[in-house]
Amino acid sequence: MNALECTDKELVESYRKGNHTSFELLINRHQVRIFSYIMMLVKDKQLADDIFQDTFIKIIRTIKNGTYKEEGKFIQWAMRIAHNLVIDHFRKSKRIPYSDVQNDNYDFLENIGLADPSVEQRIITDQIHEDLRQLITFLPEEQREVLYLRLYSEMSFKDIAELTNVSINTALGRMRYALINIRKMINEKNLVLTQ
Repeated sequence: MNALECTDKELVESYRKGNHTSFELLINRHQVRIFSYIMMLVKDKQLADDIFQDTFIKIIRTIKNGTYKEEGKFIQWAMRIAHNLVIDHFRKSKRIPYSDVQNDNYDFLENIGLADPSVEQRIITDQIHEDLRQLITFLPEEQREVLYLRLYSEMSFKDIAELTNVSINTALGRMRYALINIRKMINEKNLVLTQ
């Protein structure tokens, strides 16, 4: 079987047996999601790079010392590690993350991408994404996090609840309020987010 067609579980097992290429494939498969999630929380590229590196160091150590348990999806486990490292950082620095509306290095929607057949449609889609990105930055942190995890990371509400240490109903409520708030901002700003 082609290594690119292997499941995450198979790649982890292969890496555990000494195949370093398997781990490179895991990193390549999930690095954009994990880095984007960290960046969304910390709003600082250098800090996000550091936490991203720490995340994979912790993943390597856990797999190498045999304490990794396949209890679900690798990506969710990796995201939980990243999330905990971000929380640890803010606890140590005793500061709360701020929202930086003008952060050109972070593109929340760059990987959602639509296959647009024309340049005009691509320009329209880019403008829609930019407008939506701006609106998302005005959401409360909890709503922004749930929206990101659900839409971008495609996590279930059960997994989001576990990752953020809240009930499923709270996660659902945060998503609902995020969508309500975005709709309200769209109406207030008279934006048109359709092609």
